[in-house]
Amino acid sequence: MIDLRAARSDPDAYRTALARRDAGELFDDLLDADARWRDASTRRDEVRAQQRALGKPSTDEDIAAARALKAELQELDEALAVAEQDRQRHWDQIPNLPDGSVPEGGEDDAAEVKRVSEPPALDEPREHTEVGRFELERAGRVSGSRFGFWVGDTALLALALYRLALDRLTAKGFVPVLPPVLVREAALYGTGWLPSPDPNSYKLDGEDLYLAGTAEIPLSGLHAEEILDAEALPLRYVGFSPCFRSEAGAAGKDTRGMFRVHQFNKVEQFVFTRPDDSWDEHEYLLANTEEIVAELELPYRVVVLATGDMSKASAKTYDIEIWFPSQDRYRETASVSNTTDYQARRLDARFRADGGPEPVHTLNGTAAVDRMALAILENFQGDVPDALQAFGAPRRIGDNS
Repeated sequence: MIDLRAARSDPDAYRTALARRDAGELFDDLLDADARWRDASTRRDEVRAQQRALGKPSTDEDIAAARALKAELQELDEALAVAEQDRQRHWDQIPNLPDGSVPEGGEDDAAEVKRVSEPPALDEPREHTEVGRFELERAGRVSGSRFGFWVGDTALLALALYRLALDRLTAKGFVPVLPPVLVREAALYGTGWLPSPDPNSYKLDGEDLYLAGTAEIPLSGLHAEEILDAEALPLRYVGFSPCFRSEAGAAGKDTRGMFRVHQFNKVEQFVFTRPDDSWDEHEYLLANTEEIVAELELPYRVVVLATGDMSKASAKTYDIEIWFPSQDRYRETASVSNTTDYQARRLDARFRADGGPEPVHTLNGTAAVDRMALAILENFQGDVPDALQAFGAPRRIGDNS
């Protein structure tokens, strides 16, 4: 969530920044709700002060005054609870302030930063399902649409990809984590996934548990409600987990193959750091992902997402888009985001600063994901990059039997 105290001090700057995310009116609604909450809080404090000044009533007049103050305080407590709930509801809807380098617009307005390597010249590129072995029909009988089995050499390719990413990042000092994939609602709230009209997640009936859509969600909670030593920062983690997305808002989109599915695997970078270091850390996480994609010998480009295409929590997001020959275009395969103090305020994750505890900054970034294996199948049409063979992948995807 945004820093409401700072927003009160400079509302024009906050309004201008949030207007770039079409949230200017939401911000004004928040300020109105905040003003009502402060008025109710001030009046309640005044009545409590009057109660203390009255002391123990000794006359009929004092008793009547005490009763009147008690009744008024009860009404004010109720009004304050309503005002606080209304303020929180508006506060939860406000997205993070976008960095000044983020372009305005939607999905088609991302700003390209660079391109690396040329796409392969393939006369008749085969789709990943034609190169690797994916049992989609059989998975459909087991689990329904948008699921698939990875079988044989194709499974070994994916496993080698995850192991390579984990190896490269642990060598840089990232702490490996296998996080839980079932998380409470508070974890989704903390990362900004909730509240949302379309949270893209699965909830267990009768339980306060959700299937996590990314390891970012459980990893963010590692230090929730903690005060960290400044000297220990940054804390860098790399998590491997299956991820689950309902994809309710993507009906009819990317229905072919394994590109957009309900379950996939991902290696995720997550960092807790000091505010002064977070933008350097953002570039560092991007560089880590680029190094992995380059080691896979894949053609890719880096873009900065526009304001209307970022997650609510993000202040700036890089997407790494890899070339998919069967689609004749670059497709998003990794995201690297700086959420500044937005998630930390929701999670109450702080560090000991000179002036007292302050929110840390949190960042997350994809290191490896199933889509990268799909891109390998399509760009090399069955051959496997040398880097993956050291981690158990075959030299070439065979008959997968």
